[in-house]
Amino acid sequence: MAIVDSQGRLFGKVSILDVGAAIVLLLVVFGIFIFPGASGSVAQGARQPVEVDVMVRGLGASDPKSFVKPGETTNILVRKQPSGTATLKQIRFLPRTVATPQPDGTLKVFPDPRPELALTTDMLLTLTNEVPVVDGTPVLGGEKVKVGTLIELDGPTYNFASSVVAIRVNKKA
Repeated sequence: MAIVDSQGRLFGKVSILDVGAAIVLLLVVFGIFIFPGASGSVAQGARQPVEVDVMVRGLGASDPKSFVKPGETTNILVRKQPSGTATLKQIRFLPRTVATPQPDGTLKVFPDPRPELALTTDMLLTLTNEVPVVDGTPVLGGEKVKVGTLIELDGPTYNFASSVVAIRVNKKA
């Protein structure tokens, strides 16, 4: 008796295709449960205190000092995904200025006189939290945050975009 007959059956009973499919299924189950591999998460680093400076440009608000205050907690969204919270450590309101050429060829900086800019604010915010750091890069909500990353700040009465301009990773004492 031949091992494989003319119809492709092993010992005349089981199809070679069925045996192949069963072997593939066993290998998949073995691979999933015995060797699951890495968890796939980026946030495997040690948690360290991190300060992130973000720049807010052209925020249209009548009184931003009333809703953005140092010491308060804000929600962070990175790439439209909730990525945790941070404390507003410092808020610096930046002046709106215009450079004006002078008759002698120099430039002088003056406050911008345009009335429509009275409701436009530029701010530099320092956010602080303890987050995982992987290879020197802080990870918020599974996303690495670097200079230039766009971050949304979301609070009870505000939601606006900002851009990361500086990152400081502080070592734990």
